[in-house]
Amino acid sequence: MYIFRALLLVVVALLALPLAAEESKDDLIYDQVRQKLSTDREVGGSAIDVKVEKGHVTLTGSVRSERQKSRAEKVAKKVKGVEKVENQLVIAP
Repeated sequence: MYIFRALLLVVVALLALPLAAEESKDDLIYDQVRQKLSTDREVGGSAIDVKVEKGHVTLTGSVRSERQKSRAEKVAKKVKGVEKVENQLVIAP
């Protein structure tokens, strides 16, 4: 019985590793996208929210121009680990 419990714990731990790694990767992508957006000369200071799930980045919020909207998407796509960017930004003067 003790061996069965030990094996079960090992299996559960091994199954949880990829999930933890995925969350960690998403957290890193989130941090890098936020940092790059905030320091970008064109986009910095805009009200942009970032969500990351399994390498897919969603940008929401508002920017002042179509140029800023396009630039924000381009900046996010350049971050290592980003697989897809969904740009839901709206233009608000």
